[in-house]
Amino acid sequence: MVRDLSEDEQPRERLMRFGTESLTDAELLAILVRTGSRKMNVIDTCRTMLQHFGGLHKLVRKNWRELRIIEGVADVKAITLEAAFELSRRLQSGSGNGKPLFFKTPDDVSSYFGPRLRDLQTEQFLVVFMNAAKAVTGHQVISKGGKTATVVDPAEVMRQAIMNEANSIIIVHNHPSANRRASRADIAITKKLMEAGDMLDIKVDDHIIIAGYDYLSMRSEGLMG
Repeated sequence: MVRDLSEDEQPRERLMRFGTESLTDAELLAILVRTGSRKMNVIDTCRTMLQHFGGLHKLVRKNWRELRIIEGVADVKAITLEAAFELSRRLQSGSGNGKPLFFKTPDDVSSYFGPRLRDLQTEQFLVVFMNAAKAVTGHQVISKGGKTATVVDPAEVMRQAIMNEANSIIIVHNHPSANRRASRADIAITKKLMEAGDMLDIKVDDHIIIAGYDYLSMRSEGLMG
């Protein structure tokens, strides 16, 4: 048990004495998980969890149902972890501060959606809705695909834009491979969306590809005409 460890080895006590920087990933997780199982103390449980899911970056993308596969991590612990991971993503993206959100540059879009998309193992395609003042009024995941592609219906994108009374939209999707280059399919769907938007007077401002910690703006790269 953790209480059987010396005081210098217990994660909560180490945090209080030496600060968060002194703790390993497993020790920080252990503070949230609190207890282990009959076979392992909480630190070993968290080490096992990190090893099983392939490290912290992959672990934080798992939902509470997936986390329960680790012995000693029941519903309450798994839900606590998922909630903590989501709070971290919101802090990284700058959301939740109550202020109107504006995407003035491609960097702004990447900073907001990068933490949400960069570690996903499959592609997600979403649309960001903006009003006449260019304030973000919301966003919607349109489709989820495989590791290399996702199917996007331009009609559904525009339907969502109309339902959200958008004057303009930004398209965002991720490349799990972390390759920032726009594929032929990326360019083709962007052209279709721009044509559909022109018909409905809804401008497609940009298409941002999140590629790990990098990104590509198709507008900035001259790929949108």
